[in-house]
Amino acid sequence: MLEAVFRERIETLCAHAFDLAGGTDSRAALLEWLSAVTADVATIRGLAIALTREASPDSAHEHCCTAQLAEAGDPLVRRAAHDGALTPGVTIADLLTLITGIALATEHHPDPAAEAGRLLGLATAGVGPHRG
Repeated sequence: MLEAVFRERIETLCAHAFDLAGGTDSRAALLEWLSAVTADVATIRGLAIALTREASPDSAHEHCCTAQLAEAGDPLVRRAAHDGALTPGVTIADLLTLITGIALATEHHPDPAAEAGRLLGLATAGVGPHRG
């Protein structure tokens, strides 16, 4: 049953990435999708662990959650990079690893989705002050 929940949420997240791909602001599209992925990974118990297990080379296959998310998110990452809205060299694998780490770090928080979202915002904004 847990696998069915994972599969349904991953399919929804993949469809969301596809819907966002045509937007005019590539950074906003990528951040919206990353926020959605983060919220699901932080709140669906076991999904973060599943993503870490599936990221290992001996378990990678085309139907795993990690591969599906990577395939869906990669166009958003490539477009944001092309538009100069993403640091050069950042990959979808980097971002999924970041999300997974945030989810694992917040799984025992009273509101894991809110805390994970806050930490994702911190990571995407950076820790330095904004300069006008």
